[in-house]
Amino acid sequence: MRILILGGTTEASALVRGLLPHPGLAVTLSLAGRTANPAVEAVPTRVGGFGGAEGLARYLRDEAVDRLVDATHPFAARIGRNASDAAAAAGVPLLAIRRPAWARAPGDLWNEVESVADCVAALGAAPRRVFLTVGRMEVSAFAAAPQHEYVVRTIEPLGDALPVPRLTAIRARGPFDEAAETALMRDAAIAVLVTKNAGGAATYGKIAAARQLRLPVVIVRQPWKPAVETVADAAGAVARLVGAGRPHPTLRGV
Repeated sequence: MRILILGGTTEASALVRGLLPHPGLAVTLSLAGRTANPAVEAVPTRVGGFGGAEGLARYLRDEAVDRLVDATHPFAARIGRNASDAAAAAGVPLLAIRRPAWARAPGDLWNEVESVADCVAALGAAPRRVFLTVGRMEVSAFAAAPQHEYVVRTIEPLGDALPVPRLTAIRARGPFDEAAETALMRDAAIAVLVTKNAGGAATYGKIAAARQLRLPVVIVRQPWKPAVETVADAAGAVARLVGAGRPHPTLRGV
């Protein structure tokens, strides 16, 4: 069975590792190419886009892919839509790993919004010291609010993506635990956390730390994605895919 995984997440890497021991599975991993030095996986890996849903559907047909897996980031909404449309057009079953969103817990001071632009507005006019973890691709929106002082953490170098007068850039890759996040926010005198509801354990530490420090959190809700066959994690995806690849028992009359 030929499987194409749309990846770039910890779930995608875990899925690749989970499928490796199973014979009869030809796995290819596809990465969007937004990270300069992605982790090297032990399967053929392609980097770059397909050219929208039509291009992905063409690839699925040309490569005789049997199963498509969307293991992209919860906020990769366009890729999720393209995967759904392409799978339908090519007649290839689609399985999505949908990481459950974080749930508000007692003590959380959340302001839930729909977009990064809404985050900028939610910060208000009065200057604040902001811990910003929305990803390098979207930090430029905060240039519209230069009165704030920003501590920005990204995986890739920030460069000149956020031209504001008071900026501290941190380059780091998770996971981040609660103790380290608490120390970071306390030492940096953070007044508000701005983030996305990415779900999962790897970056939940900042949410727990903000709760402990009684800090407000402006948090973007996960975007809508098409209704498809879904599992919550890589282990669930392995079980579905390995089960799908097994021959069904033949029913015999008696």
